[in-house]
Amino acid sequence: MIDQNETSRRRALRDEDSSLDEARLRQQAIGVKLRQMFDQVVSEPVPDEFLDILRKADERKKDEA
Repeated sequence: MIDQNETSRRRALRDEDSSLDEARLRQQAIGVKLRQMFDQVVSEPVPDEFLDILRKADERKKDEA
């Protein structure tokens, strides 16, 4: 006969496994969303104002050299 402590221990382990599975699924879902957001940002064009700033910085470097 299985005693109450063993039954409780098995139930706790099963609940812990279930919680870990849920946590892994949440982490996977977060990872998928983050990759989607990153891909979206990477594919956006660079604003002209930012390109102007980069060009000016390059010109200053050339003038200093």
